[in-house]
Amino acid sequence: MDRSTDRPFCAHGTRWAIALSLALAPPLAMAATLEELQEAGSIRVAVANEVPYGYLDDDGEGRGAGPEVARHILGELGIDQIEWVVTAFGELIPGLEEGRFDMAAAEMAIRPARCERVLFSAPNTSYGEGLLVRAANPLEINGYADFAERDDIRVAVLEGASQIDIMASLGVPDARIVRIAENEAAIDTLLEGDAEAYAGTGLTVSQLDASNPEVEVVQNFEDPKVDGQLVRSWGAFTFPLEAQELRDAFTEELLDYRNTQAWQDTLETHGFTQDDILNAFRFDTEWLCGEQER
Repeated sequence: MDRSTDRPFCAHGTRWAIALSLALAPPLAMAATLEELQEAGSIRVAVANEVPYGYLDDDGEGRGAGPEVARHILGELGIDQIEWVVTAFGELIPGLEEGRFDMAAAEMAIRPARCERVLFSAPNTSYGEGLLVRAANPLEINGYADFAERDDIRVAVLEGASQIDIMASLGVPDARIVRIAENEAAIDTLLEGDAEAYAGTGLTVSQLDASNPEVEVVQNFEDPKVDGQLVRSWGAFTFPLEAQELRDAFTEELLDYRNTQAWQDTLETHGFTQDDILNAFRFDTEWLCGEQER
């Protein structure tokens, strides 16, 4: 699949959650084993505070496609207490590597380079791309390829997000890519003229569009193609490399849960379409990590 200012789109409880996560952040440590987590009955789960993938509500509870599915799966594993940790999207992988949390429920896209640093569960979601521009799209931006072909426009992208790799694959010069730390900064980035568009997942840009009348989703968006293939992402839960037993147990429960109406209802509640849901079954993690061209 990406992040936190005091704006309408900002996930509820962002400032409170960040303060809490900083206060509760434990010393760096090796990943806890599945047995240790089950004995403790608790686990630290990271989110990037991104609607609808993973965020905290006003009560500090995890919401979104990732946290709500994770809560069920962890309960099946006998882990009922979750300490939610909010971090920037770009810090999810470093945080897992450094032991700041035990897993992430941010619907991070499974990509080969990431698979070298963290373990992914089976896919939980699938989602396409989108573009956010100023209202009425005055510069007539239609797709990601425009940033490779035109030198009068720049695109904002979340630091650490897969859109950076997509832009590079399309030949977009780095000078035309504006990196931002949080998704919520996208609107100001456009309105203040620091970039002419924001590239993100379709669900993310739709959420931003709904929060401010001065921006809109590109209506005739042209889906990006890399090596002739349409770009689509498969989001999953992430774990430290040494947490294979936890990842395997979690994945086993997830594969069963994906066959239930409850799982489908959760995704639909957060805006995933029937096409998104069906696509979640299209590839497994091994193929996405090793074979898919990015």
